[in-house]
Amino acid sequence: MQQGSPAGPASAARSAFVQESFGGMPRRLFRASPSRLLAWVDCPRRYRMQYLDRPSPPQRPQRAHTSVGTAVHNALRDWWDLAPEQRTPEAGAELVRTSWIEAGFRDADQSLEWRQRAQGQVRTYLSDVDPVDQPLGIERTVSLKTEELALQGRIDRLDDRGSELAVVDYKTSRWEPTDDDARTSLPLALYAAAAWKMFRRRCVRVELHHLPSGAVATHEHSGESLQRKIAEAESIARDARRAEDDYAQFGVDSGRFPATVGPLCQWCDFRAHCPAGQAFGPEKSSWAALEDPARPAAPSSRTGA
Repeated sequence: MQQGSPAGPASAARSAFVQESFGGMPRRLFRASPSRLLAWVDCPRRYRMQYLDRPSPPQRPQRAHTSVGTAVHNALRDWWDLAPEQRTPEAGAELVRTSWIEAGFRDADQSLEWRQRAQGQVRTYLSDVDPVDQPLGIERTVSLKTEELALQGRIDRLDDRGSELAVVDYKTSRWEPTDDDARTSLPLALYAAAAWKMFRRRCVRVELHHLPSGAVATHEHSGESLQRKIAEAESIARDARRAEDDYAQFGVDSGRFPATVGPLCQWCDFRAHCPAGQAFGPEKSSWAALEDPARPAAPSSRTGA
């Protein structure tokens, strides 16, 4: 008798056995970061190429605004590793210099201009930061589990504000964030909920610290609004899970990963592999986000863990 092929009767029998044996077990949690969830919302096609295709298609080289954002974030992180008496604004500016990344700029002159600009922004920002008021966490990884989702992400800074905690996120883009941006941010809300659960201390305040302008956009969540954000994340996760299940069966032939064609296609790291995105318009230069302050601009230079 001919044995069944992997796609034939024997395989079907094994699948039925597994389903029958484990049918009563809860389904595994969907593991994701806030940036992964938002990648699905932005464009399922990019999500597939970034998180599912193996090997993943090569991404374009790093853009200049990402280099700026990474250098500034690293400097603000490393500043807190210094001894309190060494935490001066000038020390922060020097950390920008030593952590500077040359990738993506038009030329050496543009890189130097933006390095000096970033050093000035960090110097000014740190002049208003108390060097002895140690945050509860710097680049702190937090996690949160629900009935459907296992979420993990990294907070730029987690402050101890007495009876409560506050989530701080640094921004280096050309446009100044608003309080509405802080209110609607899914990652910030999820970070606050995760910190509240992990540290067993109320955490409802989220802040966007914009270094170019010195502005601070804030929002005070409630327990109810955080629950709504968690429900939003679960809804996104359910959609992404269904698509991933389809991908497991059909691979790149799955029809659940359409391209979301729009302005972000001109910035997409995977546009070389997406004809639909290429058809929208010409690719932005590697330094375009440094020259064009119009909003919407480039994708965030910090997408998270």
